[in-house]
Amino acid sequence: MTAHPLAALTAHQMLTAFAQGTLTPSTLLDALLAHIAAINPAINALTAFDIDAARAEAALSTQRWAKGQPKGLLDGLPIGVKDLQETKGLLTTYGNPRSRNHVPVQDLPMVARLRAAGAIVLAKTNVPELGAGGNTRNPVWGATGNPFNPALIVGGSSGGSAAALAADLVPLATGSDTGGSLRLPAALCGIVGYRPSVDVIAHPTRPLGWSAISVLGPMARTVDDLVLMLRACHGFDPGDPLSAPSDPARFDALLPRDPGTLRLGYSEDFGGAPVDPQIRATFRARLAALKPDVAELRPVDLTLGAMDRAFDILRAESFVAAFGTATQTDPDNFGPHIHANVQLGLGFSLADRAWAHAEQTRILRQFNARIAGLDAILLPTAPVSPFPWTQSHATQIDGQDMDIYYRWLALTYRGSLTGGPAITLPSGLDPAGMPFGLQLLGPVRGDAGLLACARSLEALLARDPDTARPRPDLDALTRSTVDLRAIVTHPPQSDAASAALSAPTAV
Repeated sequence: MTAHPLAALTAHQMLTAFAQGTLTPSTLLDALLAHIAAINPAINALTAFDIDAARAEAALSTQRWAKGQPKGLLDGLPIGVKDLQETKGLLTTYGNPRSRNHVPVQDLPMVARLRAAGAIVLAKTNVPELGAGGNTRNPVWGATGNPFNPALIVGGSSGGSAAALAADLVPLATGSDTGGSLRLPAALCGIVGYRPSVDVIAHPTRPLGWSAISVLGPMARTVDDLVLMLRACHGFDPGDPLSAPSDPARFDALLPRDPGTLRLGYSEDFGGAPVDPQIRATFRARLAALKPDVAELRPVDLTLGAMDRAFDILRAESFVAAFGTATQTDPDNFGPHIHANVQLGLGFSLADRAWAHAEQTRILRQFNARIAGLDAILLPTAPVSPFPWTQSHATQIDGQDMDIYYRWLALTYRGSLTGGPAITLPSGLDPAGMPFGLQLLGPVRGDAGLLACARSLEALLARDPDTARPRPDLDALTRSTVDLRAIVTHPPQSDAASAALSAPTAV
């Protein structure tokens, strides 16, 4: 594996070099653009670019660092922003034909906070159409290929962000998560993805403001980099009734955890979800590697209730709220997954909705009882190894047919129902030679404790090459001939979009 040496630095290493004067934000940006030109065409992780504005921001950041006056925690760091999240002046398509030329006039509040901390919004990251599904492909930009094998999926919906991080295109990226969209792609690409408790990062554009099913979150290559990004974007917004005022220094000083004090539970299948036997075996091997160094590691029964049906209803009602009218008035501009979700929601009654919200409350209380006395509960993140991106979703796992296209994501979406934090850590390769992710669940609002636990486990896993974060072969990517744009039917037509499409190869 080779990479541009600057592109491979962690966010913390980049900031340290800025402070020491051995690297400038302008030099870093130029290096990343050259690296992107070589690698991005092979995986199609980054879509629309804002190169001129990024260069101008990098020049200003270089001046601030020269004076010893950085703007904030992330000053000079280029980032990728998920294409479901609005970016002022930069094309935001949601992967949907209706928005293929949409240029927002303001940032999503989380993006605005990252900019205020000095982050440079360089590019958008690819998504499934409107975020629906665990396979990052859409008719506007095409598919995103896995950096470990571009013919295979990256997961979704934050798939472009995960692939960009794994291939060192950017040091930090944003994501969001309803049923696993931060965790699944992070696991399949070998990076860190974190779903925070619902109160942590304000989400004022959530279609149903009182529903805790969807959250925003950071993605990075290490836990320390992820926490750095979290420190810059957490906080309250009055437009999100589920966010809450909190100490601005909430994540500034996470207490280190001695692994020998960690009390952990585990479940191979989250209450009976289907899991491929080879993934189960890999998970057991990771448990065996960790067990000698922790205080406790015991099985936990995560049969918490009717989790699948509750999630179906809660997810479907959000799709009806967001897209119900639009799919009726403009049906041809929405893909089959969007229509399927809306139709599912229209088939439920008010009684179904009342039951789902009551069942989610019961699930939370059952989970609280299971995690009592534990720092975290460990699970696999994905039930299967990545499959070809030309396949919409996993249709069968360990002999069990999937009754709906997202059912294969049960290991992650069942955790979403608790409203608490979850994180996935990269942990070596599975038997197919693809990244394996170890998922950790924490108690509601136990974010600081879960992150400290994750940092400790990350260090344990890093000791052994077989369990450490894997790295893709970037040389092999430059030789890839996979056509990831073959499914594009509605390419952006604006001048900004045309520039975005050509920019990566024109640097």
